[in-house]
This record gives sequence, C-alpha cells and structure tokens, in this order.
Amino acid sequence: MGGIRITLEEKDLVAALQEGRQTAFKSLVQRYQDRMYHVCLSFLPSKDDAEDLVQEVFIEVFRSIHSFRGESALSTWMHRIAVSKALEVLRYRKRQKREAFFKGLLGLDTIKEETKEWNHPGILMEDQERGRILYAAIDKLPDNQKIAFSLRQIQGMSQKETAEVMGVSEKAVESYQIRAKQNLRSALGAYYQQNMKD
Repeated sequence: MGGIRITLEEKDLVAALQEGRQTAFKSLVQRYQDRMYHVCLSFLPSKDDAEDLVQEVFIEVFRSIHSFRGESALSTWMHRIAVSKALEVLRYRKRQKREAFFKGLLGLDTIKEETKEWNHPGILMEDQERGRILYAAIDKLPDNQKIAFSLRQIQGMSQKETAEVMGVSEKAVESYQIRAKQNLRSALGAYYQQNMKD
C-alpha cells in the first residue's frame, strides 16, 4: 500500500529527536499535542483521561523514536501509538470490571471499583448523557471497527489517513466502518438515527 511518507521537515525533527535534543522534543509536543489530545479523546471521552494518555503517548514517542524509520508520516506513527495506548486502557478497565464482578459473586468485593466521571469537553452539558450512551456502545465494538469508526466519525480523518494509522487498505477501513455503523444502529436504534451521520 502506497503510504503517506515523512516530509523533509519531519526528517529533520526526527533526526534531532534521535540525537536527544530537548528543543526538538518541545517542538514535537507543541506541534502534535492538540492532535494527540483529540485522538485520545475519541477513545477516552474524559478530559482528565485524555490528558493523562497524551502524556503517555509522548513518553512512548520519546522512548521509541530510535525505532522510527520514516516509512510513514511521523504523525501517522504517533497516531498508531495513541490508538494502541487507548485500547490498552480500555482493555484494562474491562478486566477490572470483570474482576470486580466475580469478586462480588464470591463475596470478596472489599474494595469498590473506581468510577471515572464521564465528561467529554466537546459535548454540551445537556447532551452528556446521550454522549455517554453512544461512547459505551462504541466501546463494545470489536477493536478494528472501534478504531475505524472513532478515527473517521469522531476524529474526522479521511479514509486514507485512517488506513495509514491502522496499517490496512482503504477498502478494509470502509468495511470496518460499515460494520461499526450496522452494529451501532442495532445497539442504539432510534438514538443512532437521530444523532449519527452516514
């Protein structure tokens, strides 16, 4: 698949990062912080969670920059890290919920599960409950559908950009998107019809 290649400007930035220059890392954060925040927010719809995850993404970028070979755009590589980190958090939370459920059945539920407040900063206060319902349904999608839907519908990426981040063909992205919409329509019924664009 013909990818979006790294630009000369990005090559200079990567070279400086690989040399360990602090100014390069500051420049990277300034350039990509907002973009990474919005990607994280697509998966973890809480301002605090998204901000925490952005920090983890930049730490991982700092640790892994020597392995970056420029076979894709720097932003594409960073999006992959952000998506991977977000999915790790979601899987961890699901494990916690399962463990809490079984501990409750066995009478071992001595510690209450921490409940994160749902507070997506981009959604009006009166729409927060509907947003919570939608994100809960998105969270139940298979990973590929969740990524394709979140990047395309919520983040507003093009099909080509989404394909680059996922490392799949544009046709595969389209297929994941279609199946995600079908599953969400089935799960949410009338709510989906009113709130989601095709």
